[in-house]
Amino acid sequence: MNWLKMIRLGMIHMATAVSLVPITGVLNRIMIHELGIMASVVAALIILPHLFSPIQVFIGQFSDRHPLWGYRRTPYIALGIILCVVGSALTPFAAFAMDANFWPGLILALLIFGMWGIGFNVAVVSYLSLASDLSPSHLRSRTIAVMWFMMITAVIGTAIGAGRALEDYSPTRLIEVFAICAGVALLISVLGLIGLEPRNAVPVSHEERHSAANSVRTVVSDPLARRFFVYLMLMLSAILGQDVLLEPYGAQAFAMNVRDTTQLTATWGGATLLALLLHGFFFSRWLSNKRGAAIGGIIAASGLTLIALSGILHLQPLFVPSVALLGFGTGIATATNLALMLDMTTPQQVGLFIGAWGVADAAARGLGNLLAGIIRDITALVVGPTGAYVTVFLIEALILCTALILLRTIDVSAFRSQRRELGQLVAVIGDA
Repeated sequence: MNWLKMIRLGMIHMATAVSLVPITGVLNRIMIHELGIMASVVAALIILPHLFSPIQVFIGQFSDRHPLWGYRRTPYIALGIILCVVGSALTPFAAFAMDANFWPGLILALLIFGMWGIGFNVAVVSYLSLASDLSPSHLRSRTIAVMWFMMITAVIGTAIGAGRALEDYSPTRLIEVFAICAGVALLISVLGLIGLEPRNAVPVSHEERHSAANSVRTVVSDPLARRFFVYLMLMLSAILGQDVLLEPYGAQAFAMNVRDTTQLTATWGGATLLALLLHGFFFSRWLSNKRGAAIGGIIAASGLTLIALSGILHLQPLFVPSVALLGFGTGIATATNLALMLDMTTPQQVGLFIGAWGVADAAARGLGNLLAGIIRDITALVVGPTGAYVTVFLIEALILCTALILLRTIDVSAFRSQRRELGQLVAVIGDA
C-alpha cells in the first residue's frame, strides 16, 4: 500500500464530501430561510443517509460474496457515487418543488434525497471496504488519516468555492453550482477509482461482518461499554446537531447573505482540520485520550454557548469566531474519541464493537439534526425565529456538558482488564 493508493482512496472520500457540502452548507439555509420550509422537514430530508446507514451491513456482505467482472468493490463504489452525485444535483429542484406545491414537492424530495442517501451509504461502505482490502493492518490508521485529511480539505474548498459562486444568489445560479459540484465530485471519483482495485484480487485482510443489531446487543450487555455507547451518542448529537441550523441562524440573526453563511462551513472545517493536525503532532504526546476528549468537549460546549450568546446580544463579530471555536473543539473531540473508541474495542470482537460505534455515530447524527429542527420549529412559535435557534444551541451545549459528566465515569483500563480476565476464563474452560 503506497502513498499514491492512499491518495486515490482519499479522492473517492473527497468526492462524497463535495456532493454533501452544498446540501448541508447551502441548501439547508435556502430551504429554511429563503423558502420558509420548516426546519424539522429539512432536517428529516438531510438525515436520510443516516437513516439508510443499516444498508451498509448488507452491501458490505453482498460485495464480499458477489464480485462483478472480477472486482469486489469497484462496481459498488461506482454505483454509489453515481446515485450520490445525481441525487445531490437534483436536490435544488426538489426544494423549489416543495416551495411551489408542498405535498407533491415533498414526495419528489423524498425520492431525490433518498437517492442521494442510498448512494452515499453504498459508496461509503464500499470504499472503506476497499481501503481495508488494500491496506495491511499496520498501515490502516495512516490510510484513514490521509482519507480524513483529504475529506476535510474538500469540505473547506467546496464551501469556499460555492460561497463565492453564490455571492449573487438566484435560483438558476444555485442549480448551476450544484451541477458543477456534482460534476467535480464525479470527475474526482473517476480519477481515484479507475485501476485502483486489482482484478480478481484476494483482500489483504477479510474480517467477519456483523449486523448492526448484533453489534448493539453485544455492547449494551456490558455495563462499561453501554455507558460509553450512551456517552458517544450524547456527545455526537450535541456537537453535530447544529449542522442543519448554523447557516439559517446566520441569515436570521445577522442578515448574512448566502455567500457568508456558506463560508461558515469553511470556517468550521478549517478549525476542525487545524485541531486534528495539532492533536496529531503535539497534543497527543502529553494528553491522554480521555483528558483530550474532555477538553475537546469543553471547547465545543463553549463554542455552542457563545454562538447562542452572539444571537442574544446581536453581535456578529462574536458569531464567526464562535463557529471556529466549535470547529476546533470538534476536531479535538473527534481525534480523541476515535482513539477512545478503539481503546474500548477488544481484539476478539473488533467487528462487533466497531459496528456498534458506527451505529452510535449514525444514530446520533440523525437524531441530533432531526431534534434540532423540531425544537427550532416548536420554540419559534413562542420566542420567535432567532430565539428558537438560540434555544437549540443552548440545549446542545447542555447535552454536551451532560456527556462530559458521563465521560468521567468511564474507565477504559477497567474495561480492558475485565475483557482480558473474561478471555482468560474462556481459555481455561476451553482447555478443561
